[in-house]
Amino acid sequence: MSDASAIESKSIDWIPLTERRGKPSTLFPLWFMSNANLTTLATGMVGAALGASFLSSLLAIVTGAAVGTVFTAFHSAQGPQLGLPQMIQSRGQFGYRGVVVICAVVVFSIVGFNIFNQILAADALTLVTGTDLRDLWFVVVTALALALAIFGYHWIHRFQTWLTWLFLATFGVFTVAALIWLPLPDGQLGFGGFTWGPFLVQFAAAAAYALGWAPYVSDYSRYLPPQTSPRKALFHTYTGVFVGATWLMMLGALVAALFTGAAPLEAVQQAADRLMSGSGAWLLVAALPGLVTVVTVNIYAASLELITMVDSFRPVRPTLRLRVVSCTVIAFAGLLGAVLSTGAFLTNFGSFLVVLLYLLVPWTSVNLVDYYFVRRGHYAVREIFVAHDSVYGTWGWRGLTAYLVGIVAMIPFVVTVWFTGPVAAAMGNIDIALFVGLFASAAAYLVMARSLDLAAETARAEADAREHGIEAVSFAGRVAPVET
Repeated sequence: MSDASAIESKSIDWIPLTERRGKPSTLFPLWFMSNANLTTLATGMVGAALGASFLSSLLAIVTGAAVGTVFTAFHSAQGPQLGLPQMIQSRGQFGYRGVVVICAVVVFSIVGFNIFNQILAADALTLVTGTDLRDLWFVVVTALALALAIFGYHWIHRFQTWLTWLFLATFGVFTVAALIWLPLPDGQLGFGGFTWGPFLVQFAAAAAYALGWAPYVSDYSRYLPPQTSPRKALFHTYTGVFVGATWLMMLGALVAALFTGAAPLEAVQQAADRLMSGSGAWLLVAALPGLVTVVTVNIYAASLELITMVDSFRPVRPTLRLRVVSCTVIAFAGLLGAVLSTGAFLTNFGSFLVVLLYLLVPWTSVNLVDYYFVRRGHYAVREIFVAHDSVYGTWGWRGLTAYLVGIVAMIPFVVTVWFTGPVAAAMGNIDIALFVGLFASAAAYLVMARSLDLAAETARAEADAREHGIEAVSFAGRVAPVET
């Protein structure tokens, strides 16, 4: 059995060049299928729930997903170059321990996504079987997702590729048939009664959903060879996320327009049954594997964040056993949250996505500015794993300050169900916090980064290459491989 067929043994450690394999094209089915699921479909119903027409929702979905996916794709291109999980790489901006702040936000968001994913999966099983055994369905979905997460990186890629074909054969046919034979009610194909509120909520939801992958997208590209073209990695990630997200969100907006007020799964089932009696249940069954694997994708990534948090305060050996334990902890947290969850799905999910967007925007701004404009992809990888006397420090005050600047700058512009900023209120509840946070964090970090001693980092990386050989090669091509 090849290494790629076995249970993955790596977690937060650097991926050696001898274990790098694969093509950037594999990123398309991974991210397409991670977005082509019922949770994404529900995200496309957020605007309709607030009164937006189908055409208005569609415009918000396309533009929101297009914006959010840009950042996710640029993060994905970092994986082959550095061979590191995204949050480990973020130590370069936030410090060895400072990155825990960002990791905590990411783990919270991932567990939150999994709670919603599992609620939908349990609801689908309840509709299909006619039995109200939600807690049992939560356990079944969690167990299946956890098993695949433990097998790891290569098996997750394989399953997402296989499921892409299943999705095209089921939801592909359903989408075409719905567009042809299910006429929309009057007014849904126009902008009559358009208001900015529902449009911007749907825009933010789509952008946040696409951006939500950014903190761990390079976790799924880090096994690719360092010679992988960044443009190809970016392209296949962008198209996978954008096509999967816009397709399912558009479908969600469509069924929401057809069946006003219906819950996501009920709307899908009714639409399919209207096309062919009894097909709704089969369509939901076909959607279940996609929900299980997206829970897997999240468990796997969050386990790496959890290990990073522990390692930041007490260095650990990144063994398979440790990854199994961390995957189990994350899976149980999602299971517990799903069991205890209450309230309206779409209301809670829409609010969750908006808050997630606010928390992630400053981080993605700092990380991308540092990678593409300040250090230009050049990092002393071994130093990222040094707890004391590292060139990146224990607490990266520049990154943490820029992150805080972005959060504070957004407050007057935010629009949530709990609080609306004064500037947003004066603008008629128009939410532009995303753009304010991006600019504020980027500008703050660029100013503070002027005091970085990049020459010292280069010297340390070159010394690491001489002293430790191949482990320091990942200085993004600046340091030539040294044989040991």
